[in-house]
Amino acid sequence: MSIHKEGYKILAFGFLILLILNIVVNFIWADLELVRWAFIICSLMLYIFLLFFFRLPARTLNPDPGIIYAPADGKVVVIEETMEKEYFKDMRLQVSIFMSPFNMHSNKYPVSGRIKFVGYHPGVNMVAWHPKSSELNERSTIVIETKDGIEILVRQIAGAVARRIVTYSKENQDVIQGEELGFIKFGSRVDMFLPIGTEVEIPILQEVRANKTIIARIRK
Repeated sequence: MSIHKEGYKILAFGFLILLILNIVVNFIWADLELVRWAFIICSLMLYIFLLFFFRLPARTLNPDPGIIYAPADGKVVVIEETMEKEYFKDMRLQVSIFMSPFNMHSNKYPVSGRIKFVGYHPGVNMVAWHPKSSELNERSTIVIETKDGIEILVRQIAGAVARRIVTYSKENQDVIQGEELGFIKFGSRVDMFLPIGTEVEIPILQEVRANKTIIARIRK
């Protein structure tokens, strides 16, 4: 278990702010030991949460061209056929994973292949489980073409709390299943758009884990 690089600045800044606040509290309420200890305990709990949020567990896998793995930790909140309007502009099978602030937030490539498209939209920040968040929220879209010519779209979506999406993908880049695609800071969601007819192997509301849970198998 390690700490994700996207958390370094936040953790350093958070430590400094909490340290200053504790010094101020200890100075102002020097005679109120209960208040001082309560603030120290709350500060420790908040910092432990930040460490927990930016955790990066080691998860390796042997790439399998016939499998689509979960790109994120979280709960499956959508499995339905829908119109994908940004890239495909036709009907696709949408699988959406909601990540709470307690989930690991590093996103992974669900398949190996070549990046065909990368797009970013600033958008708004409504709650990530809202049906319209896929179209209106801050989001980043990545399309991966497998060696068999199958295109799979992965969309990182910011939530009401999230304020920054980090995407490492570049167009024409070759990527390997299980490698890191990006990171979303705090509560968020990841959508996948798969070819119609793809047989999903997980039910709605199931908890999934990136690089561990099989979402579907690729039909050639």
